[in-house]
Amino acid sequence: MNSESRGVVFSLVGMFLYGIEPVVINSNPSNPIAFAALSASLAAIILWIVGGSSTVSDVTSKPEFLRYGVVTGLFGTALAYLSYSFGARMSTAINAALITRSELLWSFLLSWAFLKERIRKPHFAYGALLVLGLGLVITQGKALVPHLGDLLLLLVPLFWQIAHVIAKKIPYRPTTIATLRNTFGPIFLLPFALITGFQFSYYAILEGLIIAFGQILWYKSIKLINLSKATLIITPAPAIAIAVGLFLGQPFTVYHAIGFVLITIATIGASRLASEVRTEGKRL
Repeated sequence: MNSESRGVVFSLVGMFLYGIEPVVINSNPSNPIAFAALSASLAAIILWIVGGSSTVSDVTSKPEFLRYGVVTGLFGTALAYLSYSFGARMSTAINAALITRSELLWSFLLSWAFLKERIRKPHFAYGALLVLGLGLVITQGKALVPHLGDLLLLLVPLFWQIAHVIAKKIPYRPTTIATLRNTFGPIFLLPFALITGFQFSYYAILEGLIIAFGQILWYKSIKLINLSKATLIITPAPAIAIAVGLFLGQPFTVYHAIGFVLITIATIGASRLASEVRTEGKRL
């Protein structure tokens, strides 16, 4: 099997893992804080084993950047998975799968504000499609009535993207950043998990495996194939959650279907756009 084929296989397996993740989180019966802490801790252990000496080498060679790893752990793991765990429990696995796809929108906003990336008219068009799709999923065609679970789910990709923006400034290997993110995240979560009642859940073990191997497969795939191609392959991941959710008896409406189509079109379209850096003083 050549490198291109291996990259596609890695992406396809990653798509399946990210597809079942919202179902796992939604099904968790234990304390959401303990769930997030335990799953991230397990992911960190796996990533340290996989990263091994290369992770240690990164940190020891440039220790001054370790503090950025702490911040990515706070946003990308602690806050993100707290919002994910509580949000998915208050909403549905199908909503969780679709709403967390708003990462594309947050990416546009934060990359423009902090990374000086250029946002062109096609970006706005795809962003509008994404907002429309999310609106249909959240409101189900009715007047806007904010539900706490859905609002928490909207925060998940925001926290992920904040972590990504910070990670762009860290001169470590991608796997090292993932390892640090999942190492420091549980440190923020464990005290609150102990205070609120630490509970063990087999779902946390499954989620830890998804976090670790999902990130490993993602980084392996983008080394072997184009980033845009890998993004296109994992884009239909919510379809996995929808299928499993239907099997478990969760409601799926025409608004979910239309929203899924719009979100998928927006993500695929945006992934095909070339990256550009914004020139100071130039109008967008």
